[in-house]
Amino acid sequence: MEKRSDMLHRGDARAANRALLRSLGLTDKDFEKPFIGIINTWTEMNPGHVHLRTLAEAAKAGVRMAGGVPFEVNTIALCDGIAQGHAGMRRILPSRNLIADSIELAADANRFDAIIVLASCDKIVPASWMAIARLDVPAIMITGGPMMPGRYRGEPLVLPAAREAQGRMLRGEITPEDFQEIEECLCPGPGSCSMMGTANSTSCLTEVMGLSLPGCGTSHAVDAKKLRIARESGEQILRIWKEDLKPSRILNLPALKNAITASMALGGSTNIVLHLLALASELGVALSLETFDEISRRTPFICSIKPSGKFPMLGLEDAGGVPAVLHELRDLLDLKTLSVNGKTLEENLAGVQNRNPEVVLSRQKPLRKEGGIAILRGSLAPGGAVVKQSGVSEKIMTHTGPARVFETEVSAREAVFSNQIKPGEVIVIRYEGPKGGPGMPEMLSVTAALVGMGLAESVSLVTDGRFSGSTRGPCIGHIVPEAQEGGPIALVRDGDLIAIDIPNRRLDLRVPPEEMERERRKKSWMPPPLKVNRGYLKTFAERVSSADKGCVAI
Repeated sequence: MEKRSDMLHRGDARAANRALLRSLGLTDKDFEKPFIGIINTWTEMNPGHVHLRTLAEAAKAGVRMAGGVPFEVNTIALCDGIAQGHAGMRRILPSRNLIADSIELAADANRFDAIIVLASCDKIVPASWMAIARLDVPAIMITGGPMMPGRYRGEPLVLPAAREAQGRMLRGEITPEDFQEIEECLCPGPGSCSMMGTANSTSCLTEVMGLSLPGCGTSHAVDAKKLRIARESGEQILRIWKEDLKPSRILNLPALKNAITASMALGGSTNIVLHLLALASELGVALSLETFDEISRRTPFICSIKPSGKFPMLGLEDAGGVPAVLHELRDLLDLKTLSVNGKTLEENLAGVQNRNPEVVLSRQKPLRKEGGIAILRGSLAPGGAVVKQSGVSEKIMTHTGPARVFETEVSAREAVFSNQIKPGEVIVIRYEGPKGGPGMPEMLSVTAALVGMGLAESVSLVTDGRFSGSTRGPCIGHIVPEAQEGGPIALVRDGDLIAIDIPNRRLDLRVPPEEMERERRKKSWMPPPLKVNRGYLKTFAERVSSADKGCVAI
């Protein structure tokens, strides 16, 4: 069977290439076998990735057992949580595009016949999707799995508890000693944050789209089940290479729609909107914000996982994982989509059961009748905005209030903690978009501060930046056009009324007479210079598309 890797070593003209490969320990027999790239994202600076060396060894063992030659290479993997609240967060979304590029270059330069990609966290998983779609060589993903939940006095904890606890401490609800205890027990070991944040949302969707083996999305980092899946993935990659099962047969519009449907039911992160749009761009598939909203309106939110539900990710794993959720959604899905195990979604769901209806509810008795994410439009967001409605209290699904305008996340956070924000107000944080940030940083520290200060049911937040998957409360992001591009959010002034109507999907700036006033303000507005003038962020800011296009390079 002809192999892509033959370009590296076949024929007399490749004698020097073979000599270099022999220096790695290869033998004549190895040149007859397929070369499998093990694209690892192991790092000591990210708890979601610190254990991936062990999983890579299991995957390589599987490759060798099935008759392939594994080659492990590495790329970067930044931790969103560690980057929160400071300048490092501006580098996080741009790293997604860089990781995708680096995987593409490594796989293509080395002429791997097939690849296994190990990834766990927020930007690394979707970067892997993008690279796999771009390369279109047989590929399997192994997602690293959730962290075990923390436990505080018998109760399970997930990461937002620390940030929310700061506000509770300032209000006198807990002591500094309680705060310290929460911090120390919050993250007990390796794995992605143990909630339905961006990391676990994208890991679950990896399984939904068929890029990982069934059961991979929720199997935990420290569970031997994950090791077995890694080894099975190593064996399976040889099978799909022989069958020429490429990503282009797995990733298509029906698979993307299945992923959106699953995310709505899971209460997934708003960041999945950006990442699925970016994947669609790589695939050349037309996907718009309207598709997300159409699917949300017909898909109930049924998965009670923190931060929008009661249970940590371990609860979903015990309930049957992603297959249990898909089982409840069967008639909303395209069951003919393929998985890397060579089976259709219909075949993979045969015999699946929901083992805990308190975690995965039925569609007849959902947590909410609509999906986790809603798309808003209006005079403040003519190009669209995104809200995680599953995390918004029913009390504040509609809200009209005066604007409090901030140019940075830090200034807004300080205002919240110093009691400068009053119930009923709408915080506006602008110039934090893809270009203006640059990098579209997350506003998690502000949203967590609002929860901790008891304002999550009385104060809304709108921004052209993003939110963490752990966000809850009336937080509307991804506003298009962003302030840096002269969008209406750039023209808002303190005291302007902002009207939010999530059920009717509206986000409006009420400045009478509306059009005339905005036109007057527009004439006096000048775009500020970019905040960076060198390095990767400058390149990103100059080339990035808008949020409704996935923040891809253009």
